[in-house]
Amino acid sequence: MEYIWLVIIGLIANVLGTLAGGGGLISLPAMLVMGIPVHSAIGANKVSNTVSSLSSFIVIYKYKEVTVKEAMIMMPLCLGGGIAGGLVASVLTESTMTIIAVLLLSFALLTSFLGSSDFNGNRPLVVNKKNGVTLFGIGLYDGVFGPGSGTLMMYVLSHLGISYIRAVGLARIAIFSSCFGASITYIATGKIMWAVTIALLIGSVSGAQIGVHLARKLKKEYVKPLLRIVTVALLIQIIVSNI
Repeated sequence: MEYIWLVIIGLIANVLGTLAGGGGLISLPAMLVMGIPVHSAIGANKVSNTVSSLSSFIVIYKYKEVTVKEAMIMMPLCLGGGIAGGLVASVLTESTMTIIAVLLLSFALLTSFLGSSDFNGNRPLVVNKKNGVTLFGIGLYDGVFGPGSGTLMMYVLSHLGISYIRAVGLARIAIFSSCFGASITYIATGKIMWAVTIALLIGSVSGAQIGVHLARKLKKEYVKPLLRIVTVALLIQIIVSNI
């Protein structure tokens, strides 16, 4: 029965995660409530997100809404960040990462109200020194902790003038890269509970496929409200779980 619940958790989390990020809002707390050790829960999320994110990116790529060139721009930065994050996880305390998460998400929420970008643009993805550091930083955060990284990535892509469906595809390849990097370190350090991980992975891949098809139908005027709702929910969940 535990494994059936993990499949359901993975499915629901990845539908939300694909549309607006924040899948970890559902999956990580649920796994901890089930009594799964924190490092094993995070590791299971990383491995399952690696596969599910790649599967949803492939669907968007098939419709020619993102290019391999754009994906290759994102991958090295986020992969490096994910590997670094997996290593940093053994150094930083959970309370420190909680503070970082709250600050980053609060800043993203604030800029969503102040900024004019709302996924209307259709600019090519251009990475310079400033946003390159930002992408690496999100990858690092994803490797260490995770919940909120997809949402932060969507905010960044919005401000870079990327349209919504392209932002979903690029965010998915970014999450694939950072989670792949982090997965290497979690596997190497023996933190993975494979039965738990595979059950979560089955649900995650299914949820990602549902989410990417819903994303293609979602009207752009609903995107920012959805992102803000997910951001507020993430903030509440992170703060309450650490009181």
